[in-house]
Amino acid sequence: MSGFLPPENRETARVEFSRGIDVHMVAIDGTWSRQCQMTDVAEAGAKLKVDGSIEGLALKEFFLLLSTTGAAFRRCELAWINGAHIGVHFLNGKNLSRV
Repeated sequence: MSGFLPPENRETARVEFSRGIDVHMVAIDGTWSRQCQMTDVAEAGAKLKVDGSIEGLALKEFFLLLSTTGAAFRRCELAWINGAHIGVHFLNGKNLSRV
């Protein structure tokens, strides 16, 4: 059993993308934006690889644009940072903070 991995503590399954999906992070107030790749996604959140520095960005809440037109998007909050990768939780009507 050397290859056995313990089960993840997730309520829903996640989907991993081998190359990543191009997406765009945008500040709630529109003051900054960053290109990034979504490397995995679940119902509750996603893992992103950010292009460029995130230093100094207000990452508490932001929009994640999933389409080039902006028609598909999710409101997010930062969960964790590990180098160029960040984890985000998707916000819905129940857990949106007042901006």
